[in-house]
Amino acid sequence: MNLQDYFKKSVWESFTSSQGLTLDFTVTIIVSMVLAVLLGILIYKVYGHYYGGVVFSSSFATTLVGMTVLTTMLTLAISSNIVISLGMVGALSIVRYRTAIKDPMDLLYLFWSISVGITLGAGLYALAMITIVVMILVIHIFYNQRKRGAIFILVVHYTSVMAGDEILRLLHKMRVQLKSKTIRGELTEMTLEILCRNNNTLFLEQIQALEGVQDVTLIQYNGEYHG
Repeated sequence: MNLQDYFKKSVWESFTSSQGLTLDFTVTIIVSMVLAVLLGILIYKVYGHYYGGVVFSSSFATTLVGMTVLTTMLTLAISSNIVISLGMVGALSIVRYRTAIKDPMDLLYLFWSISVGITLGAGLYALAMITIVVMILVIHIFYNQRKRGAIFILVVHYTSVMAGDEILRLLHKMRVQLKSKTIRGELTEMTLEILCRNNNTLFLEQIQALEGVQDVTLIQYNGEYHG
């Protein structure tokens, strides 16, 4: 039987067969979907616990659970019928996803949910469990490393000529990089990139107390960092 005859036979059997879901496939569906929900919720919890952005998006976190369940459903449907698999390929080929992913870690969680869904749909439950454990360990290790220090942007406005040197002297124990310095008449705006290894912000009060300093602003930097 050649490939063309195989496809014709599969299409014909799919339309003429009156047999419903088998018991084995029904059990597979139930087990896969239950695990998809549980593991999706686990990914949701991990995302919420290790989130390092400014504003937590509950809608995106919920998407991770739904993505796991829907991917499992699609994989089960594709594996059960060749006609459905061809229809899925054709449908997904015309869908365009235009939602921008701002944080690369969000992309990791999204691909993690899809991978778990595909693995569960294929019936590889042990692989899905092992992947969950490995991913949690990897995220936990790198999260603890990131907690050793955070990048901040420090913006200071001052009028004294000596204030700039005094600010750098106060920050000499930190890793400091001058990003910009703008002079508008007597007012100077200096922007510094600093690495804070703890939550101690006493240096802000010390800078504010310097002669000629008008205001001090500290902003956490969550974008890509190129040292």
